[in-house]
Amino acid sequence: MTGRADFTKEEWDIVSEGPPSAGLIVVTAQSGGVFRETFAIGKAYAEARREHGASQLLDEIVSARPERDHTPYHSPEELKQGGLQHLREAVALLEQKATADEVADYKRFVLAVADKVANAHREGGTSASVSDAERAAIEEITVALGTDR
Repeated sequence: MTGRADFTKEEWDIVSEGPPSAGLIVVTAQSGGVFRETFAIGKAYAEARREHGASQLLDEIVSARPERDHTPYHSPEELKQGGLQHLREAVALLEQKATADEVADYKRFVLAVADKVANAHREGGTSASVSDAERAAIEEITVALGTDR
């Protein structure tokens, strides 16, 4: 089983900041609902904590408060591109150090965070909870993870 001890501090920061990065990409994809959507990131972590024991890697990621990359981005597009690169780097590290199942679990968790954020707020006064911009952001996250949906 792979855990925090298998990574340097810098590597662990990359891996642990991946899920919140995905959440922030979705938060900034569409204006409105920022509070609910940001809160949804923490909610995804709390739900994952209840599934404790399935993966040491995920247990250690979700046992801490969601930490985000503190790079000072100047626009939502810059944040998105930085976040997508962050996710690619996290997956590359995991593919070197973790089992295939752990990598798959990590990717599923990242997408679960993104989905929870997207569904946290009804967009544009419609009954649809996920906007086209949020769907596009999730698709870009999926591609960055190297995952088929």
